Amino acid sequence: MNPIVIIGAGPVGLIAALRLSQLGVRTIVLEKNKTPQSELRASTFHPPTIEMLDELGIADELISIGLKTKHWQFRVHETGERALFDLGHISTDTRYPFRLQAEQKELCRIATKKAEADNNIDLRMGHHLNDFAQNKERVKADVSSESQADYTISTPIMVAADGGSSKIRSIMGLDFLGLTYPETTILVATKFPFHEHTEGLSNVNYVWSNWGTFSLLRLPNVWRCSLYPDVEETIDEAIKPESIINKLKRIIPNQTDFKLLEIRPYKIHQRILDKYDYGRVVFAGDAAHLNSPSGGMGMNGGIHDAWNLSDKICGIVKDNYPLSRLSLYSRQRQKIAQDEILKKTDKNRSRMQNRDKKSRAKELIRLQNIASTPDEARKFLLRSSMIEGLKKTEQIT
Repeated sequence: MNPIVIIGAGPVGLIAALRLSQLGVRTIVLEKNKTPQSELRASTFHPPTIEMLDELGIADELISIGLKTKHWQFRVHETGERALFDLGHISTDTRYPFRLQAEQKELCRIATKKAEADNNIDLRMGHHLNDFAQNKERVKADVSSESQADYTISTPIMVAADGGSSKIRSIMGLDFLGLTYPETTILVATKFPFHEHTEGLSNVNYVWSNWGTFSLLRLPNVWRCSLYPDVEETIDEAIKPESIINKLKRIIPNQTDFKLLEIRPYKIHQRILDKYDYGRVVFAGDAAHLNSPSGGMGMNGGIHDAWNLSDKICGIVKDNYPLSRLSLYSRQRQKIAQDEILKKTDKNRSRMQNRDKKSRAKELIRLQNIASTPDEARKFLLRSSMIEGLKKTEQIT
């Protein structure tokens, strides 16, 4: 049988290819860019995701260059009050009771290297999908590349792992229902050592302040800060280095050594396809759903899509299961994305965007009570670490 074609060599496409290879299924991965992803994107890997990466033999290298985060917190900036969550409460539920703080681009680098050495994977960088058509038996994809003449690939199943601006979704004219939040997030990378200037800071911190909200996420050798424009400040004004430094001075006053490595403004979307399978074309990751990054569920959810989908594809091409296995994948993962990812990340965002001090204080007390009660903390962490969502996936038939 012809190889499975995967469009996109981000985390989702690469993990799908590696998992399919592990199951004995050949793939062709087409990536329009000539080099692996290097942008400032996701940075949190949850326990079940690390377990999947371990099964593929790539977790140890990622762990070796990342930061193990056993505690994370919600925090009030001015007072230092916080609700501190200890992932030790889920140590009986996972082999990796921590968040791993590492850049998405590092996973792409490691996974690309492994894919290039895998005889079951034909990774083609700089190859563009131009168009495709499908019938009951196959999908025919038209591809172009600077290195060779245009060509056509025939495949039994095409996986759309081509991101939030999915060309496949566009070609098919599919509705990507949902919304775009009104605020613009400004992601800032700096080497400033926040942990040396703030008592009790974790590697992952969601912070309320009198002047707004922000988050501080620590990575090896760099801190990532999510900031927002001030009221009546335009985006162009807000992303100027002097404006960013003024905001960082609110966090750590009387400091000047805020070396800015990167400034990236972006809009946050909550969108999802009605279903993920369309004949022999099937969607995964950001091509299928977009969500707020609050809680670090986007990339992780996409990797979970890839894992589930790969098992279904293997059943179809190797064990002669019907194509309807793709519909089972769609039911399972679309439902989980809707209920366990989009709804929870929307709640995370709403919690942090709340400006009412009394409401914030009440929420902090609630979170502190959960964090200090072992059984409640475990339940909370099973949800926030995406373990519960994966268990629910198995119950959907």
